[in-house]
Amino acid sequence: MSQPPHMPETAAQSLSVKRAQVDFHNFASLGEPDRALAAYADENSRRAAILKGNIDFCPVLSPFLELGANAGHTSYLLANQFQADGFALDLSADALRHGRFLRTAWNLQRSPVLTAGDATRLPFRDNSIAFAMTFQTLSQFQDFESVFREVHRVLAPGGVYYFAEEPIRRKLTLRLHRAPYPERMKPCEKWMYDNGLLDFIAMDVIGAHQEESFGIRQNHRHYFVDWLALIGKYFPEGRVLAFPRGHGWANQAVIRFFRLFPGYTDARSAKFLGGTIAALCRKEGELPPGLSWQNSFACPDCGADLPFSEEVLVCPECSYRAPKEEGVYNLLHTALKEELYPGSRPDTLDFSKPGHESGLLEGFFELEGDFGSKYRWIGARAVALLARVRSGPQVLRVRGYAPNVATVDLRANGIPLGSWKLDRPGLFVLEAPLPEAQDYTVEILASPTLPELGEGPRAISVTLSLLRLQPPSG
Repeated sequence: MSQPPHMPETAAQSLSVKRAQVDFHNFASLGEPDRALAAYADENSRRAAILKGNIDFCPVLSPFLELGANAGHTSYLLANQFQADGFALDLSADALRHGRFLRTAWNLQRSPVLTAGDATRLPFRDNSIAFAMTFQTLSQFQDFESVFREVHRVLAPGGVYYFAEEPIRRKLTLRLHRAPYPERMKPCEKWMYDNGLLDFIAMDVIGAHQEESFGIRQNHRHYFVDWLALIGKYFPEGRVLAFPRGHGWANQAVIRFFRLFPGYTDARSAKFLGGTIAALCRKEGELPPGLSWQNSFACPDCGADLPFSEEVLVCPECSYRAPKEEGVYNLLHTALKEELYPGSRPDTLDFSKPGHESGLLEGFFELEGDFGSKYRWIGARAVALLARVRSGPQVLRVRGYAPNVATVDLRANGIPLGSWKLDRPGLFVLEAPLPEAQDYTVEILASPTLPELGEGPRAISVTLSLLRLQPPSG
């Protein structure tokens, strides 16, 4: 019987961060399908190239497990291009459901087993996985080791862990400026970014602020030597690749300088310029024959072996149940599942979910968008109703998109909650403490309003996609 991991949930990711992760992956996984498909194809090309170049190091890919899979695009790659069997796991069950669209869009024949789960409490047996992988995932945890420990636990002896696209902390920077993604940069920032100069004053990875605005805490503290130390602590054998930050002439000039010295490696540039790391790490021992993905599940509540069934997984020890819902098994610990997936509730209006209409009172236009990125335009004023379902302090969380510079004011039961000047076009998330009450009539006031071209006589300001009452972030 596998033993469930026993570690403080807040050591790596607090509950508020997990909730933000679920929101963000649901919202962003296929919010812009054409753009997402192009990005996923590009990521798969890079990841497959590294894997093919090191296939001698990891010849057995089944059963595989991808942690932080998002829409599962790299798991679909393994299932189809490499004919491997395994699991795409993400905290967001919705992101995995949206990802099923990839099968049609890419004309794929095979699918991974879609599993909602927590990377710090994996619902898999000890020594049951031959190949594990994560991409752009570890930096979402304040304690990387919590994930490394779990990966090491579920990997079979001789199994391989492949992680990539994790940030290497940069030494050559003054850490003075938090830089957004290029599409949200102001002209001066964009000029500095294009020339590589912005990196020399950037506080952390460019663009990190967007995910942090959702409430996702980033961990960009690991220098190259820290990554090497962490790998060496858990895996006796590995291959490590460094990809130094080379954007713009300023970064290229530093790389050319380092190349003047004998024995140049990309790792030398990455130590100073930052960039990303990729590694393939092998667990000690010999890989046993006959590993089967059907025998890999473990109960997330008690750790007992969880027999596979196509329709519903049932624990024979504690009766934990995980039905297959729209293609996804939700294998989160019961307490966490109840927090992250409470069902339709009057304290949440998620515009990607049916039934949210009942809380909209006035000022909202028709529903638009794709998958988890459903939204409604408003004009100068919109009103919604939310009702408390839990005791204790509450904050109002509002998520939307501003196409231009805008000002947004929030009120609850007539009481002003705050005013925000959105000085950059793009996504926004606003949070404000609420006065004590049972029900809240929420007003969203936005300016300026602009006539919408080609859509008739309506004046629009910003879009809204989520209104929610929640405990303060912690």
